[in-house]
Amino acid sequence: MDFKSLIRDVPDFPKKGIVFKDITPLLKDGAAFQEIIKLLGARYKNQGLKSIVAMESRGFIFGGALATFLGVSFIPVRKPGKLPWKTIQETYELEYGKDTLEIHQDSISKGDKILILDDVLATGGTAAATLRLVERAGGNVVEACFIINLTFLNGREKLKSTPVHSIIQY
Repeated sequence: MDFKSLIRDVPDFPKKGIVFKDITPLLKDGAAFQEIIKLLGARYKNQGLKSIVAMESRGFIFGGALATFLGVSFIPVRKPGKLPWKTIQETYELEYGKDTLEIHQDSISKGDKILILDDVLATGGTAAATLRLVERAGGNVVEACFIINLTFLNGREKLKSTPVHSIIQY
């Protein structure tokens, strides 16, 4: 299936000079969305995963669906103040400042095999912060997976030696 044809370019969003890769046409196409989950399910079904860790907000869409497909748990990574229980935080650098992500302290047990999943790998800051959170919580990241990898932004470099998989590359 030609997934790239279902990704819409939105120029100058969220700010001038950026071409945003919009996944909503892909989500609107039920067969395409289902095919993405089946492809990822086939890739990860025999990996012994304990959990899918996904970042808000678009990562939740794919993370929840894949966790259900595989019969594993789903763990949300959110911005500060959004999770109701005790959390650990990771602050990371952005091109224009800093941001912080949180995960529940009790969401991962030592040695749990974890898949990190998000919609887009761009500059890598969010993914790298999530990787550090999972490692600090005791998890073992099997792979970091993205629907889209914007390879020209070199986000992969921030993920150290962690294996990375993506379905669509630009």
